[in-house]
Amino acid sequence: MARTQLDEMPTLNLTSMIDVLFLLIIFFMVGTKFVESEREIQLKLPQVKPGQALTAAPEKKVINVYQDGHITLDRKEVSVEELIERLTAASSQYRALGVLVRGDGATPFQRIADVLGACKQAGIADLGISVEMANAEKNHARR
Repeated sequence: MARTQLDEMPTLNLTSMIDVLFLLIIFFMVGTKFVESEREIQLKLPQVKPGQALTAAPEKKVINVYQDGHITLDRKEVSVEELIERLTAASSQYRALGVLVRGDGATPFQRIADVLGACKQAGIADLGISVEMANAEKNHARR
């Protein structure tokens, strides 16, 4: 078989690449003009001294309510009135103070309700109650 046509060599069209190149050059030229005009502004900026790092938020206060009804705040036994005073003092130092109430399962709920009411009186908004999952539910949750 003889070839009757010669294959033409493909040509590379650079027009679109040159257009993009010119657009980039114009963009960078205009961008440098803005930077130069900002340098020419005669403005003395205010200076500040480096500040100290902010203190971390305190850990949540832990209130334990035992089966016999006595209450501890951070491992120190307190009455409901003392609890209100101490929580009010602590929340005045840090408004977003968190409290975790842990009650014995055999404790009458009224005693836990008294503690929750004391937290409310002290202005505690971040309040949590600690519970434990039953064994049957633990096994089911692991599957």
